[in-house]
Amino acid sequence: MPPPATQDAPLKPGDSYVQSFARGLDVIRSFSGAAPRQTLTEVATATGLTRAGARRILLTLQTLGYVESEGKSFALTPRILDLGFAYLSSMPMWNLAEPAMEALADQVKESCSAAVLDGTDIVYVLRVPTRKIMKIALGVGSRLPACCTSLGRVLLAGLPDEEVMRRLAAGPLVQHTRHTITDPAALLAKVQQARRQGWAQVNQELEEGLVSIAAPITNRGGRVVAALNVSGQANRTSARQMQEKMLPPLLAAAQSISRLLGQT
Repeated sequence: MPPPATQDAPLKPGDSYVQSFARGLDVIRSFSGAAPRQTLTEVATATGLTRAGARRILLTLQTLGYVESEGKSFALTPRILDLGFAYLSSMPMWNLAEPAMEALADQVKESCSAAVLDGTDIVYVLRVPTRKIMKIALGVGSRLPACCTSLGRVLLAGLPDEEVMRRLAAGPLVQHTRHTITDPAALLAKVQQARRQGWAQVNQELEEGLVSIAAPITNRGGRVVAALNVSGQANRTSARQMQEKMLPPLLAAAQSISRLLGQT
């Protein structure tokens, strides 16, 4: 079996690789908030497919109900959500986590999120917002860079240092704010710190004024499988105040979810 796909070593067609299926996923991923509707030419350009190849995939997705067309443009339909919700419904963890997250958000009066690691990104799988605190609109399925988020650093802390450095090298380290750490060695030190202390805090590295703190969720074998965080505005709650007031209930909630997960 070929190794898993990475940015450094993409999968090549072979006995266990269905290229047409992979191209279909590329077409689905080409739609986004910046490109909610696309023409055939735009889809072909975005995916590197020929117009004929893009057309066949779009018409197949349309026949299955995942894509709709209006004139010369195509857009995803709500049925595409079935693909994401299949993942959520297949993971009992999220049913276990939601009540604990709601209780945590109610206790600390701040937004609470859970995420998993996917490559160099975190992917949000549950959100309990109390108020809009970010310019970025976040929901289930949203992605953010792992390197400059508290959730990401906790998730990276569950990996060996060599794997952390490989992932840091795989994607650009963007300077989002004047506080963002972009030096790989310094980021590795932050990940190692998160591993030692069992939590991570990020202070205005992703967005000015945004501070967050995260803790790991582990499975029965002790492996980090997800992360839980609370986030708020620095002008209401400083990083130190967040550690003092919110870290204890955050750790308790993460440990509670981990215990429940270990019983499944």
